[in-house]
Amino acid sequence: MTRVWEWNRPVTVREVLEDLRRERSIAYTTVMTVLDNLHQKGWVRREQEGRAYRYEAGSTRAAYSAALMNDAWTESDKAAAALVAFFGMMSAEQTEALRDALRVVDVPGVQVAAPEGEGEATQR
Repeated sequence: MTRVWEWNRPVTVREVLEDLRRERSIAYTTVMTVLDNLHQKGWVRREQEGRAYRYEAGSTRAAYSAALMNDAWTESDKAAAALVAFFGMMSAEQTEALRDALRVVDVPGVQVAAPEGEGEATQR
């Protein structure tokens, strides 16, 4: 997915393959299989062009990340404990990003504390 997002346009298996081969050896069939799997899962769309397909992202990187986090969270038998553990792993930068996100999304009953030195917590 990272390569498809980086190109930011429809790409062929060959283009992704050549891009990946700058870093490591990889088979054409491996790239083709991965892109086909991503298509089957709905993460990429494809259009046939001659004998090849052109693939493009079906969603943004942010939406993809959110879906992965949601899947991981819903798989947990103790969702609150999973969130506590996840929050405990966050860097200061990630914690601030979480605060910013909670300020943007109106979650009834959730209080978002302002960073230290910025005044009182606000009720959302």
